[in-house]
Amino acid sequence: MTYQKPLLELVNLSKSYVSESEEINPLRDINLKIYKGQFIAVVGRSGSGKTTLLNVMAGLDKPTSGDILVQGSNITTMDENSLTEIRRTTIGFIFQSFGLLPLLSAFENVELPLRISGVEHNERFKRTKEALGIVGLNPRSNHRPYELSGGEQQRVSIARAIVTKPAIILADEPTGELDSINAKSIFGLFKDMVVEQGMTIIAATHDSSLLSMADEVKEIRDGALYEVQSTDQRYR
Repeated sequence: MTYQKPLLELVNLSKSYVSESEEINPLRDINLKIYKGQFIAVVGRSGSGKTTLLNVMAGLDKPTSGDILVQGSNITTMDENSLTEIRRTTIGFIFQSFGLLPLLSAFENVELPLRISGVEHNERFKRTKEALGIVGLNPRSNHRPYELSGGEQQRVSIARAIVTKPAIILADEPTGELDSINAKSIFGLFKDMVVEQGMTIIAATHDSSLLSMADEVKEIRDGALYEVQSTDQRYR
C-alpha cells in the first residue's frame, strides 16, 4: 500500500484572543490530518470555533501557536503575498453568504477568479463551463444572481470556488441560508464532487441531518477537536 501524505495537516494548533479583558480560546492544541478525496464535516455549537478553524486553515487568520501544513508547506510562516497565492491556487473557500457580484452573470461570477489570475480566454471559457457543469448550472449561466434561487446562487459560489481547481475546498456553513431541501442537495453535491472529481472538502455545519453524507464528522468542543462516532445520535 502506498503511503499517502496529508493534503492539510494541523500540528498543535491553538488560537486565543482577548475580548473585554477576558481571554477566549476557541482552538486548543488541535492535531488533524486531511487526505485527498475526503469529505469532513465539522460540527459544534454556535461560537465553538468552527469558523475560526476554517479561517486559520485558509490563512485568513493567524493561529496563536502551532503549524498549518498545506501540501507540506507551512503557511503560518508565509507573508501575505504567499498566502494570497495559496488561496488563489490551492484552497477554495465557500461562505454562508453567497458573495456574488450582482451585476455579473453566473458565468462571469465563476470566471472572475480566472480573470484575476490571468488565465487566457479559451482556457477560462473551458474551465468555467466545466465548473458550472459540475454544479448543474450551465443552463442558467447567463442569469444574474437576483434571477437565481438561493440554492442556485450557492451552487454558483461553489463553482467559483472550484474553477481554479484547488486541492482543498473549505465551506463555512454553506447551507446556513438554505431550506432543508436545498441544504441536502448542496451536501449531496459535495459528496458527488468528492467521489467523482476526487476533491477534498471540509465543511462546517450546524445541520445534523446532513452529516451522514460526510466520510468523517469532527466536533469542536471547549477548543478541542473530537471524532464523532456513527453511534452518536446527537449528530446522526
